[in-house]
Amino acid sequence: MTETGVTPVQPSQPWSRRVLAALLVRTGARLGLAWIALLALVAVFAPFIANSHPLYLVVDGEVRFPAIRHLDATDWTWLAAFVLGLVMLRLPGHGLLRLLGWFASVGVAAAIAWFTVAPPQLAIYEQYREWETAGRVETMVRAPIPYSAKDYLRDYGDTGIEAPLKAHDGRTHWFGTEDNGADVAARMIHAARVALGIGFIATGIALVIGTIIGGLMGYFSGVVDIIGMRLVEIFEAIPTLFLLLTFVAFFGRSIYMMMIIIGITSWSGYARYVRAEFLRLREQDFVQAAIACGLPLRSILFRHMLPNGVAPLLVAASFGVASAILAEATLSFLGLGLVDDPSWGQLLNQAVQSSTFNWWLAVFPGGAIFLTVFAYNLVGEALRDAVDPHTQRSGRAS
Repeated sequence: MTETGVTPVQPSQPWSRRVLAALLVRTGARLGLAWIALLALVAVFAPFIANSHPLYLVVDGEVRFPAIRHLDATDWTWLAAFVLGLVMLRLPGHGLLRLLGWFASVGVAAAIAWFTVAPPQLAIYEQYREWETAGRVETMVRAPIPYSAKDYLRDYGDTGIEAPLKAHDGRTHWFGTEDNGADVAARMIHAARVALGIGFIATGIALVIGTIIGGLMGYFSGVVDIIGMRLVEIFEAIPTLFLLLTFVAFFGRSIYMMMIIIGITSWSGYARYVRAEFLRLREQDFVQAAIACGLPLRSILFRHMLPNGVAPLLVAASFGVASAILAEATLSFLGLGLVDDPSWGQLLNQAVQSSTFNWWLAVFPGGAIFLTVFAYNLVGEALRDAVDPHTQRSGRAS
């Protein structure tokens, strides 16, 4: 209270900050976000964490940076996405607009990377070991895990499968090796990119389609709602896993095809949420005022109504990412996933297919899948409580 006896009015916080504060209070949400953030950092900096190419090398008096020189378009895209994410966090504006701006910026950065970065040459990982043995290396700084995901040591005369922390020929693998002699820890680190990428992109595709169709259904109602609901029922009847199996059998294995199929078959749930929110919001005073002012339809739908009905979408999206990761892992476990690129489900498949059960091929990838899906479920549950005003009121009352 001031000297005049008037209590100053505290400025209200934005909705996103209130939800974030309520989310971080919950222990499960903090644990889930910590695991997801760790996975994101590992995925972004995978070439500098697990790589057979040294980070810094001086050979025959020549200074080289092999790890940076062998970065491909995918590596540059992940690094650009990380930098753009940090920039977007510092920019003012609505959180939804910043998120859309980040997606657009990452898309532009990916296009530039794919068209400007030359395809990496055939990597000969053994040359660094040969130079070191011959005494040509003056200084070498290796990654914490000095093996690439596609560094198949069996090609150089090794036995292939090795147990974790078992020294063999002067090398020690933290998580052991798989059938082809590749380091399991390195493949798991690079596989985090596949898990996060397919989860976020597939969910993003479903969110865009579901938001547009659900918004039109809820705003116009009537015939548009009837046609939209019939379309929703059709797509809900499509089994995503069997559709993925069919496309893989006929058109080959592609991570982008998996993302698109998962995205276009899982938008119906988001459309239902948006439809319900828009049916509730279209009679609100601020929407009627926007219509009376003659604002264009896109402004009414996506600038005024969508930010006020985005809460259920956030909760559903967290569970959608977990479902997409499980779908990819299931496909890879069945042997119909990516051929050469690392995947957690692919490592699980090797654990089953081997003549002897190698526990590290089941425990480490299976644990990563479990922890990732569990983390998204924890965040989804906590987010559902954070955006529900009834839960917050009961919590304050108690």
